[in-house]
Amino acid sequence: MGKITIAIDGYSSTGKSTIAKKLANALNYIYVDTGAMYRAVTLHALNKSYVGSEEDLPSLIADLPNIDLKFVPNPKLGMSEMFLNGNNVEKEIRAMEVSRHVSKVATIPEVRHKLVEMQQQMGKEKGLVMDGRDIGTVVFPDAELKIYMTASPKARATRRYKELLDRGEIVSYEEVLENVQKRDFIDSTREVSPLRKADDAIEFDNSDMGLEEQFERVYASAQQVIENQT
Repeated sequence: MGKITIAIDGYSSTGKSTIAKKLANALNYIYVDTGAMYRAVTLHALNKSYVGSEEDLPSLIADLPNIDLKFVPNPKLGMSEMFLNGNNVEKEIRAMEVSRHVSKVATIPEVRHKLVEMQQQMGKEKGLVMDGRDIGTVVFPDAELKIYMTASPKARATRRYKELLDRGEIVSYEEVLENVQKRDFIDSTREVSPLRKADDAIEFDNSDMGLEEQFERVYASAQQVIENQT
């Protein structure tokens, strides 16, 4: 069967990464978490004090050539982990502090240009599942299958809140909900590559949908498209 490119876009905490990983494993495709890439740049910016209580975005932009990002396979976990300048930052990039600033960093045109270029290089050979905010609209507008995932802010905040508590972070539900809503606004209204549903994307509202039901529907869609490639 011919390999295809699968683009999964949508709001934060809709379970895009979970579905994308599961789908890539089922199809024996490569999985790329573009959110991890933006989070790693944000972590770098926080570490260098380019963002935070004060902002020095020109310095971040000037420093972009010095930011090296790599996905390194971890056989024990059965997944790849994000390395920033040679260091494993998979845990650090999931912290709430990074979540507070990642949408802001993702609005910077120079950051998006750098990462989109990297993402397009990764997908040249197809056989790839990539999730993010602008995969089906900007990174791979010709992707054979595009999925757009959404859910209510409250449902997404509940999922994110539980995830953070499970990792040992001390946060309130109200703080998480506010962060989800703020990120929605920034992601949807930014000038460069705003989050939007591609005209030919299949939409899944998973507010009241379990993981297995979501996966079965997405997997069936992928199988149908793949079969049509032969």
